[in-house]
Amino acid sequence: MIAISTQSPLILASTSRYRAELLRRLGVPFEQEAPGSDETPRAGEAPRELAQRLALAKARAVAARHPQRWVLGSDQVCACGDELLGKPGDRRRAIGQLTRLSGNSARFFTAVALVQGASGALYEALDLTTVHFRRLDAEEIERYVSAEPAFDCAGSFKSEGLGIALCEVIESRDQTGLVGLPLIAVRELLAKAGLALP
Repeated sequence: MIAISTQSPLILASTSRYRAELLRRLGVPFEQEAPGSDETPRAGEAPRELAQRLALAKARAVAARHPQRWVLGSDQVCACGDELLGKPGDRRRAIGQLTRLSGNSARFFTAVALVQGASGALYEALDLTTVHFRRLDAEEIERYVSAEPAFDCAGSFKSEGLGIALCEVIESRDQTGLVGLPLIAVRELLAKAGLALP
């Protein structure tokens, strides 16, 4: 197995700036590449299973193009009850999501998969964060969406920004999981692949 190094950096199977910013904290040399995999949920697929399947699919799609390299895939699925809440994409949908979340709880399943195609090595982990939202009136939601339009974030808010003001309680093993890449789990996976981190 080829080790992660500056000559053979890790590939992050994502173009997300949030995930890249988080991964930089670990000081690991990496490049980014779009996986181009289908992210459509399957009928009856549980949020946990969807996140795990997509993280692995992303990693494997990029690993197929770079079989000697280690590839890290990640995916996050937000669920409020039985309803999946994806990235809203626009103001109207963001307001709708935050209205749905008002006074309710959402579970954020963030899965990671580390693969190397040539060796067949595979390491996986799953992080769960539960966010309890306070009751929000329409004016609060409008003000928040105007101040911090989180249209590219599942659940339509950023806990690392002003979105924290929308929450009552955040239950998490790793706060970076909610942002999109659980670094505690990623460090554990990298250690299994032979990369020593402090």
